[in-house]
Amino acid sequence: MGTKMNDSQFVCPWWLCYSFDNPLRKWLHNPEAILGPYVRPGDTVIDIGAGMGYFTIPLAKLVGPAGHVTAIDVQGKMLAALTRRAERSGVSKIITPYLAGPDTLGPHSPVHFILAFWMVHEVPDQQRFLSQIAHLLNPAGHLLIVEPLMHVPLKDFSYTLQAAQHAGFEIRENPKIRLSRSALLRRTVDSI
Repeated sequence: MGTKMNDSQFVCPWWLCYSFDNPLRKWLHNPEAILGPYVRPGDTVIDIGAGMGYFTIPLAKLVGPAGHVTAIDVQGKMLAALTRRAERSGVSKIITPYLAGPDTLGPHSPVHFILAFWMVHEVPDQQRFLSQIAHLLNPAGHLLIVEPLMHVPLKDFSYTLQAAQHAGFEIRENPKIRLSRSALLRRTVDSI
């Protein structure tokens, strides 16, 4: 099925993304409507689990030429597809694809906003993952975690939020996103 990360975790295979990263998805998950309240022109942003760029390309358009988006994924084929799509959309100069390892997001400068859309449940060590994210955010930065409602039970999402709190985050709001559980997080003053 997917790429095996450990005994119980799988990463969505690159070829499956064509089934849900398509124009019809905009009706369900409109990137501009979901991300527009949190991202401004000139912002620096990271899209973790960027896949083929469904959210990365709209993020690049939101931050504009003065901003920057780093698209992180663990699959090179995803990033290759994202790069082709970014070139066709005219935003390739705003996006840097980054191939992460199974245990590290890599070194990056602090950013204003990080998106983790429908991917945290694929991470074997969520505590470590969220601690890495905390170091990638500037003090006023936000993290938006969105998980699939049909795939991530409430108890698992609650565990993710507890891990986030242990990593130094506090919940700011729970935005309504179709077929999803979501939380907008910000680093606590104590963790800065």
